[in-house]
Amino acid sequence: MRALEERAIAEGITAESLMEQAGEKIAIAVRQFVPAPGRCVVFFGKGNNGGDALVAARHLAAAGWKIEVRAAFPRDQWAPLTGRMHDRLVGSYLQTGSTAERSHVLREPLVLLDGLLGIGATGPLREPIRSAAHALNHLSSVTTARVFAIDIPSGMDAETGEAHPDAVEADYTLTIGAPKKGLLTDEAINHVGRLAVLPLDGLTARMTPEPGSGVAFPDSLKPLWPRRPFDIHKGDCGLVGIVAGSMGFTGAAVMCAEAALHAGAGLVTLYVPPECQAVVAAQVAPEIMVQVFTTPRALLVKTHTALAVGPGVGRARDTEILDVIARAPLPTVIDADALNALAARSGWLWAFPGPRLVTPHPGEMQRLVPGSIHRPRFRVAEDFVARYPVALLLKGARTIVAERGKPLSYNTPGSPGMATGGMGDVLTGVCVALAGQGLELYDSARLGAWLCGRAAELAVLGRESEESLSATHVIAHLGAAFRELREGGY
Repeated sequence: MRALEERAIAEGITAESLMEQAGEKIAIAVRQFVPAPGRCVVFFGKGNNGGDALVAARHLAAAGWKIEVRAAFPRDQWAPLTGRMHDRLVGSYLQTGSTAERSHVLREPLVLLDGLLGIGATGPLREPIRSAAHALNHLSSVTTARVFAIDIPSGMDAETGEAHPDAVEADYTLTIGAPKKGLLTDEAINHVGRLAVLPLDGLTARMTPEPGSGVAFPDSLKPLWPRRPFDIHKGDCGLVGIVAGSMGFTGAAVMCAEAALHAGAGLVTLYVPPECQAVVAAQVAPEIMVQVFTTPRALLVKTHTALAVGPGVGRARDTEILDVIARAPLPTVIDADALNALAARSGWLWAFPGPRLVTPHPGEMQRLVPGSIHRPRFRVAEDFVARYPVALLLKGARTIVAERGKPLSYNTPGSPGMATGGMGDVLTGVCVALAGQGLELYDSARLGAWLCGRAAELAVLGRESEESLSATHVIAHLGAAFRELREGGY
């Protein structure tokens, strides 16, 4: 990123114009995640990272936010550009005298901007930055403030993800241009929070695509999902079959099928054991066909464009489930108990007649690959797809999607409220719906993970909390997530 910035400046783009663009995009991102104006407290250092924060604060002030600034260094130590951005901010809003604590009492949104250090800082935190970061974290702990780190949480190493004991603990990290390697490490997640990538016109256009890891965000995903033509019909939108459910686990089947319906599948057929058919038919949306799963042969002669197998199926019918997985020539999403059935027969992963997407959570991955839970997640994903010719969606706080010959893709949106039952069933339904509509399984996984994560965020922005969020709330907000994908955002 430093080299790109130097190159852009050498070609005539000014540092000031890059800072103005970065600050404006930071403000847009803050308003996406906190739509109602409130109070913003800016913690800033003496360098360009602080300047970015001050530009963002000026744009927030123009949108009705009250601004408070807390400088870590005296004025005579600021970079000239940082001082200029501070003066522009001071001239653009009226100081009200309110404090952040007063904002908390009034229950207005409170945002803390971390503009203390950028990617150039290394080593342990030193004074006065250490005290400033400690004050920011303390204010976050005693209020309902949401912390936005600019580019990288202050006190974190951009290369390794190692965090100083007093490093800023962000709810959101708004990284400029491209993700930094340290932001994607397993150890960094609780300091980084929700990661958003803010492309800059003057830098992003100069990037040379390279093999390696990437982050899935709307600008990269939007080309996968064009608008539907007016003459489209349901047969063009995917004929999805889902093998799911067992006695006591009918909800998994219902949620998976309804997620597929709300992710655009033209026709959804849900195959359940005979003893469950009446129960499921009474629960599920009327648009979904519920049929009895008799034998794999009977299922495979049906006309489908994609299959999903596993949510709530239990272990009583492992032989039939494995037979479907082994013989289906269609793109097939494998989840939940189908993964557990497969775990004892991992050699089968070499012999599928059609594309496969496996979607394990960490416990299921541990059963597929013993010892994986103790290794870095990116390494587990790389090794798995190097060994097996399948697409992998490795669930977690930063879901990873992988396939041999393609870059690792990290998902960015989501909420801690997604740590509840049914979320995997919904994700499987969305992925199979996207695959049924023609996406490759790798892209279905990338887009499906983003849609579910953003739908969860939208639910929490509305009436729900992290504690009350449920899988059915995610289904209800899929439509809004699809709209945001096309309209832009982070």
